[in-house]
Amino acid sequence: MTMLLDQRRNEILSLVESEGFASLQLLSTRTGVSESTVRRDLEYLEKIGQIRRTRGGAAYVGESITPLDERAGQAIPQKQAVGKAAAALVQGGEAILLDGGTTTLEVARNLAGKSLQVVTNSIPVVNLLANQPQIELVVIGGYLYPKTGVALGPLAMEALAQIHVRRLFMSVGGITEKGLYNSNALLADTERSMLAAAEEVIVLADSSKFGHSALAHLCPLDRVHRVVVDAGISEAWKQSLTSAGIALTIAEV
Repeated sequence: MTMLLDQRRNEILSLVESEGFASLQLLSTRTGVSESTVRRDLEYLEKIGQIRRTRGGAAYVGESITPLDERAGQAIPQKQAVGKAAAALVQGGEAILLDGGTTTLEVARNLAGKSLQVVTNSIPVVNLLANQPQIELVVIGGYLYPKTGVALGPLAMEALAQIHVRRLFMSVGGITEKGLYNSNALLADTERSMLAAAEEVIVLADSSKFGHSALAHLCPLDRVHRVVVDAGISEAWKQSLTSAGIALTIAEV
């Protein structure tokens, strides 16, 4: 029974993640159990911080689901520390832009209590901040990328062309001396539009990202104003960043 329970909850979580929002009726139909059973499962998933229950269903606020062997390498404590340190840089009254990703989601978790304008293309960030009355949300639309819940592509880029913000907080797939990289070209194209919309670019990265590239080159290092990273960053990379005129914030785990 435990295995069946875990399988059902994983299926529910996967459905809520892929849809962004899923109704009780949909979840009941897909899992073959009653709505009252689904409600109990949603209570558990909300308790562990993966979803937010809403009237008639649930919205996704957790991290993208990945296989266990991949999840083990995601450096969650480091990302939490980086998110908290980055959020501390935000001043009340600012307009900021948050891209998608697990680290920027950690930034969003730490913005409670601040009066802000937050622009984002991330459905998980929207779901997390939607009930914060002091935060004015501007949601960027477009093609919703599977699993990660971020809006990309021409529609998102067109909307970003109308936006101007004080700071951009963005995560990346890799950082080398040649600049920033991310996992696909469509994501990189959209993030270039984000770069153009911001006065200050703040990159959030766990130390494992340094020295590694990814599929798509995003921009050179000189486009970055500040990097927020965990204490695992090497001395050589600290020197490289400061020599490039990039401010460095070290987040202690």
